[in-house]
Amino acid sequence: MDVAQIPPDGGEPLGILRNWLEVAASVRPSRAVAGIDSPSKDIDCLIVREVTEGMYSGIEYMSGDDAACAVRLITRKACERAARMAFTQAVARKRAREGTPAENKTARVTAVHKIGVLKLTDGLFLEVCKQIAQEFPEIEYETKNIDACAMDMVRHPAYFDVIVATNAFGDILSDIGAGLAAGLGLASSACIGEQWAYFEPVHGTAPDIAGKGIANPCATVLTVAMMLQYLGEAASADAVEAAVYGVLEAGQVRTGDLGGTANSTEMTDAIIAALPEKV
Repeated sequence: MDVAQIPPDGGEPLGILRNWLEVAASVRPSRAVAGIDSPSKDIDCLIVREVTEGMYSGIEYMSGDDAACAVRLITRKACERAARMAFTQAVARKRAREGTPAENKTARVTAVHKIGVLKLTDGLFLEVCKQIAQEFPEIEYETKNIDACAMDMVRHPAYFDVIVATNAFGDILSDIGAGLAAGLGLASSACIGEQWAYFEPVHGTAPDIAGKGIANPCATVLTVAMMLQYLGEAASADAVEAAVYGVLEAGQVRTGDLGGTANSTEMTDAIIAALPEKV
């Protein structure tokens, strides 16, 4: 996309950025954190959310005065990028679990859909996911209705490994995962493409608390760790993660969303103090 393609009204900024950078998907981990009282103690999954089209494609129009229409755009190219990202992430997660207590967890990609209603758009999405799955025989592949997936995430969160979904479904499921794990204050994410990537916390902006110094910085710091991992700085990424999780497990410094009284600066200072001298 070039500047000339940006809508005259500016459009939705993140949508423009994601299309401009041709990101494949937003990668959003959800896992239980030691020391945090969360609804699930055994969730450890990854949501791979296609972020360039679907219900958020930005194609809306009025049909007369009394009907508003939105187009759910699904393309083969975007489905292929998201599906391949999901299976690549599943392979990486499987390798990372080798030699750990979680080694026997099934390496699985779950493709989420509503094909009973969205026959063409989700039909194409599932067709592409099935094709990409054939390239990764070591990864179990299944499909699951969005309704059932949402319920099963709450009832059996440990079951899921990697979930791949279209834009709106992935947005909703990643918030469910964050809520089951430790809340949006700890939810990191990365938007990754073949050439470019950018990194942002799942929670987005919070204008109601802007300038108050009470926001939880952990999601942003953990997102930095994801960026370092992407850049090949694995040791630094691990050190940043360890510092955040160490402070949280100790329980002495926590922001209000986690039941503590620390402000943003105090939480950040505690994480910095927990880092080794050389990162």
